[in-house]
Order: sequence, then structure tokens, then C-alpha cells
Amino acid sequence: QVQLVESGGGLVQAGGSLRLSCAASGGTFSSYSMGWFRQAPGKEREFVAAIGWRTGRTDYTESVKGRFTISRDNAKKTVYLQMNSLRPEDTAVYSCAASRGITIATMSLGSAYDYWGQGTQVTVSS
Repeated sequence: QVQLVESGGGLVQAGGSLRLSCAASGGTFSSYSMGWFRQAPGKEREFVAAIGWRTGRTDYTESVKGRFTISRDNAKKTVYLQMNSLRPEDTAVYSCAASRGITIATMSLGSAYDYWGQGTQVTVSS
């Protein structure tokens, strides 16, 4: 069983930056692929970014490429999401997730993840 706790959300002006963290406990963190998802009010949950456990391969949704960076520190059992050049449309609750069985083809699918955090609110003002 893996527990995930996100932090780092908040209110920021458009063009600003935030770094989200997701701390894991339980399980073997280094063997889990990790993902970030977001959900805005009235919208479906959306894939944001993912990082593989073995090669560290990353994947991003098109709208955040060049602005967001996912990384992981296995020693600290933490995954990060550095968000730069934030836009009002990035406003959402951001959640991290962990998966043992993910593949390149399924990195962006919420159903491929086994464990989820509670989420942290990110609000970008215009």
C-alpha cells in the first residue's frame, strides 16, 4: 500500500511559477511510475505528466510541454512538478498517482494508476 501526499499548491499570478511535491510512503517508491493529473471545476480529470520508474522516461500533455517539468528523487520518495509560465487555464486540483504496471502506451491513462493522493489546489489569476 502506497500513501501519497501532495503539497506546494497555491495562488499565483499568470506567468508565475509553482513547484508541486508528492511525498510517498509505503511500498518501494523506486519501482513505481508516477504521474500528475489535474481536474478543473466541471471538467474531466486530465493527464498532465508522468515519469517512468526504470528509465525515467517522461511524458506530458501537449498544453504543458515546455512549461512544466516532472522529476523524481527516489532517495526522498518524492516526485515533483515544476510549473512555469502558468496560465489561468492551468487552474485545477492537481493530484499525483503511482503505478506498478504502467507502460509507455498507458502513462497518460488514469485507470493505469493504482494509488492516488488527495490533491492540491493550484489557482492562477489573470
